Amino acid sequence: MTVTPNDPGPQAHPDLAPLSFLIGRWRGTGVVGYPTIETARFGQELTFSHNGKAFLIYSSRTWLLDEEGKAGRPLATEAGYWRPQPGGRLEVLLVHPTGISEVYLGEISGTKIEMATDVVIRTASAKEVTAGRRLYGLIGADLGYAHDMAAVGQPLQPHVSAQLKRIGDAAAMDAEGRGS
Repeated sequence: MTVTPNDPGPQAHPDLAPLSFLIGRWRGTGVVGYPTIETARFGQELTFSHNGKAFLIYSSRTWLLDEEGKAGRPLATEAGYWRPQPGGRLEVLLVHPTGISEVYLGEISGTKIEMATDVVIRTASAKEVTAGRRLYGLIGADLGYAHDMAAVGQPLQPHVSAQLKRIGDAAAMDAEGRGS
């Protein structure tokens, strides 16, 4: 579906109200590290869109930043669906092209979201990931988040954090996350 200025697309489902602050495209920088990888700065773009149904469509892509802050090679990507539930609860389904799928359960409190994995499944060729915890929230007008991970024999610990700025018009996002 393509959204134009005269056709803003489908109305957001009423159940999305607690997550409406996320709708749009976000871009910024962060830091990635883990005992099994070298700490590095990265760039990221997140998109939260909807198609009028009671879930957000989510995608994330990241890229390595060099010492001058210029974009380098691609890093991780993930996609999924964020499903608000009654009572401020949240279900999030994420899939990674590396053979990992995660189901997160969490809570929405104003503009803060906390969630942890309920289930992590992986293909035989995927790296071992056993648990995750994520925190998202507004910091002023920016979206900040932190992701803790348990993987490759390591306990749950900090892995990724970033602060992102909204880009584009949140009200004019189609199901593919494109603005008008």
